Amino acid sequence: MGEAERGESAPRLRISFWCSNGHETQPSFASDAQIPETWDCPRCGFPAGQDEENPPAPPRTEPYKTHLAYVRERRSAADGEAILAEALAKLRGEI
Repeated sequence: MGEAERGESAPRLRISFWCSNGHETQPSFASDAQIPETWDCPRCGFPAGQDEENPPAPPRTEPYKTHLAYVRERRSAADGEAILAEALAKLRGEI
């Protein structure tokens, strides 16, 4: 009943996209719409492409780093010892 009242639907295309896990999704697009390069897989969330043999690589996630890990990336152990010695000297009133 509702379809008859709306009239004819626009022509559509169903395009297949595959993710790196092998999931296939087939969203439909209007025939005159621009088809995107990638589409998010509804099952795993990875990006999916139109080439089944070469799907896009999943995004690389960085592990959580603590503040200390970031400090160790910027400073060497010798720098840390020098900063600690200076801070202790200030606390002791030597500077």
